[in-house]
Amino acid sequence: MVGGGVMGVSIAFHLAEAGVRDIVVVERGTLGCGSSGKPIGGVRAQFSDPVNIELGLRSLRAYGDFGRRPGGDIRFERVGYLFLLSEDADAAAFEESVATQNALGVPSRLVSPARARELCPYVRTDGLVAAVHSPDDGHARPGLVIQGYARAAARAGVRFRTGTTVTGVDLDPSGERVTAVRTDHGVIPCSTLVCAAGAWSAEVGAAAGVRLPVRPVRRQIAFTRPLHPPAPRIPFTIDFSSTAYFHNSDDGLLFGLADPAQEEGFDTTWTEDWVGLFRDVARRRAPALADMEVAGGWAGLYEVTPDRNALIGRDARLANFLYATGFSGHGFLQAPAVGEVVRDLHLGRDPVVDVTPFRADRFGSGGAAAGGRPEVHVV
Repeated sequence: MVGGGVMGVSIAFHLAEAGVRDIVVVERGTLGCGSSGKPIGGVRAQFSDPVNIELGLRSLRAYGDFGRRPGGDIRFERVGYLFLLSEDADAAAFEESVATQNALGVPSRLVSPARARELCPYVRTDGLVAAVHSPDDGHARPGLVIQGYARAAARAGVRFRTGTTVTGVDLDPSGERVTAVRTDHGVIPCSTLVCAAGAWSAEVGAAAGVRLPVRPVRRQIAFTRPLHPPAPRIPFTIDFSSTAYFHNSDDGLLFGLADPAQEEGFDTTWTEDWVGLFRDVARRRAPALADMEVAGGWAGLYEVTPDRNALIGRDARLANFLYATGFSGHGFLQAPAVGEVVRDLHLGRDPVVDVTPFRADRFGSGGAAAGGRPEVHVV
C-alpha cells in the first residue's frame, strides 16, 4: 500500500479486518501529513453522480458507527450541509440531484431562501433562488479518523513504514504483475500494490506504467479568532456559485473558498491573500462574516481528475495494481466506503458499491471521460 492518508489507512484496516495478512503501508511523511491533515473534514452524501451518493451515504453510516468500529471519538457532528443557490440553472440541477439522492435514501430537500436563513442565521437571502439541505451530513476530524483506523489496523498486524519514499516499482518479466516496490529504505516484495497516494498518485502510477490522471491543486482554509458570544450551531454552509463556505470550528468559524486563480502544484504554504475573495462573497451573502478577524489557517492539496470524479479500480494490464485516488476534495468523506470497495476488489468479490464508472481507463488520451460523468456538487 502506498499512501498513509485517510484513504490508505481505511483500506489497510478493511483489508486486515477481512483477514488479509502481511500488509505494509508506505508513507513518505507521517500518517495524515498530506491532504488528510486538514483540521475539519466535511462528510456528505449530497452529490449528483449516483456512485458518489452511494459512497457518501455508506461512509456517513460508517462514521456514525466509528466509535464501535474501528473505535475512537472522531467528533462527528451531524449539523447538515446547506447549499445556497443564486442561479435558476443551479437550482434545476440540484433539484434533479435531490430526486436521485432521495431515491437512494438521502433525506435532502430543496428549501426556500427564508428556510435557509432559519437554518443558518448568517445568511442574507438577497439574490438567492433556492437552497438544498440534508440534515444527516456534517463534519468530523480527519486526524482522529486516521488515528482510529491506524490503531485498529496495527492491532491486526498492519505495518506502517513512515518517512519512506517510493522510488520505483518492479514488474515480472512479462510486465503483467507488480513484484516489488522500491523505496529509499529498501525493496518491499509484494503480491498486490494499492496506490492511495493522493496528489502524488500520478508519479506512483507512472513508476508502474499505469496512467493515473491526477493533478495537485492547493486549497486553503482560515479560522476566525474565538467569537464572543459563541457562534450559533450552523450547517456546513456553501455559496455554490462562488464556492465560499463556512461552518463551526471549536470556538469560532472556519472559512474556505476555491481560488479560481490557484495554479497547479505541490505548494502547501498558507497565505492570507485569498481571504479577501472570501470577504467579498461574505459581504453580499453573509455580511456578519465579512469583517471577522482571521487567526490563521491551513493549506493542503486537492487531487484533481479531469471530471472531478475519483479513480477507483484494478488496472487492466497489471492485475495486481489497485488504485483509489483522484477524489477531488471528496476523499475524506468517502474513505470508509472506498476502504470496503478496495477490500472487495482485492478479494475478488463484487464490491459493496459498483465503482466501474470510476476506472482510470475511462479517460482518452485527450483527458475526456468516455460517457461523461462530471460531478456537479464540487467545491
